Amino acid sequence: MSQEDKRPEREGWEGFAEEASEGNLGPSSELEEAMREAERAHDARAAERHARKSGGSSAAVEELEAALAAAQGEIAELKDRHLRLAADFENARRRGIKDREEASLFGHQNLVKDLLASVDNLERAIDHARQARRATPGPSGQEEGEGSQEGLLEGVELVLREIQSVLARHGVVPIEAQGQPFDPALHEAMAQLPDGTVPANTVVQVFQPGYQLRGRLLRPARVVVSKAPADAEKKADD
Repeated sequence: MSQEDKRPEREGWEGFAEEASEGNLGPSSELEEAMREAERAHDARAAERHARKSGGSSAAVEELEAALAAAQGEIAELKDRHLRLAADFENARRRGIKDREEASLFGHQNLVKDLLASVDNLERAIDHARQARRATPGPSGQEEGEGSQEGLLEGVELVLREIQSVLARHGVVPIEAQGQPFDPALHEAMAQLPDGTVPANTVVQVFQPGYQLRGRLLRPARVVVSKAPADAEKKADD
């Protein structure tokens, strides 16, 4: 028996390794299948590692993008709030300026309204005195009494002119009503009077003067307004 025949037979992985080392291992389908399985397993593990790595980086990118979007949204909200606050401040500043101007121009409005009643009384007193003087001829023996009444009338007229001058210096002006077309923004119609000498809706009588304070209406003028006579209305209807 040769020495090779005396070599004990080995099985399993030891025999496979020995044959591979001696160069006696030939092509085997089992070996090729094992190699392919090993390659597939290696490729699968590599793909899994790559997927894990790619998934982690994409998650980090998504997290950064979300943080950036949140920061941009906060910046836009702060910018909008800043613009609104600036607009509110500007509006408040303008309202303050307007309020100060109105207080300077119209702060004495209530005082002026109270003075107008005194002006009305003075005007009525003067009108009454003038009418009484024209209605009473007065005998020659009453010249002294007439002189005193005349002096009283002149004194009241002087007081009235002074008050009117003070009102004018503070921007109070009377409303022109007599003979003017009726204006509901300035006049208050108390009655209508048929009058064919003037156009319809013309102020023919003033009961109480109206006044304005720097263009603002203090009180309207109370007036009587003309209307067409009855015969003219009848002709118009016919």
